[in-house]
Amino acid sequence: MGRGSEVKKAHLIKWEAICEAKSNGGLGLRKLVLLNKALLGKWVWRLAIDRDDLWKQVIIEKYGQEGHGWRAKKAIGTIGVGVWKEIWKESDWCWDNMGFIVGKGNKINFWTDAWCEDTRLSQRFPHLYAMAAHRDATVEEMWDQNFGQGGWNLRFLRDFNDWELEMIGNLLHVLRSYKPSMEEDSVRWKGGRNGKFRVKEAYRVVTRPNDIGFPSRSIWVDSVPTKVAFYAWRLLGEGAHS
Repeated sequence: MGRGSEVKKAHLIKWEAICEAKSNGGLGLRKLVLLNKALLGKWVWRLAIDRDDLWKQVIIEKYGQEGHGWRAKKAIGTIGVGVWKEIWKESDWCWDNMGFIVGKGNKINFWTDAWCEDTRLSQRFPHLYAMAAHRDATVEEMWDQNFGQGGWNLRFLRDFNDWELEMIGNLLHVLRSYKPSMEEDSVRWKGGRNGKFRVKEAYRVVTRPNDIGFPSRSIWVDSVPTKVAFYAWRLLGEGAHS
């Protein structure tokens, strides 16, 4: 009778810990809510890369477009807009993780799109952006082919003070590796292999994994029995998630 009190209780681990990536000490199980966000995000990506697909034409015709056709406008109303409204909600985090590849430059905003080193020039050079004569200009409009082999024609509302010249120098230094071409503009997924969107990588983005390292490669090894690996994971997890 007295032995019952000596029976060890099962060790419980928080669901949040289990859903962490293996590299962060979890088992890599996916949360359905976040997985759904990643799956919906794929349609935001497809809207940007699919040029003449019928489904995109229907969406653009029904809701309108913005951003030179890379994005559709927000669905207004309550009837017949449920699916697209849910997809549109994922636009912000998707576009935060997408960048542009300059081709002709006619569909990319020079200042406000992330095309130059994956950053928006308006954020990197806010003072110059405030002085810009044409804040909505495209990359193509800021390039002057008449400058020898071509060059950037940066237009501002006034002449520069001496202390502002360094900013212009820094901007030109950033731009030196870029020039329009005859290719079409395109988009890329910043964290994706070959610049392509993958649900697995998008899921990592929406989960925002912590930065604490975890020796997953030393635990989940093919030659180690699963029970042994699981036991090691549990022991280390007690310290990592306690």
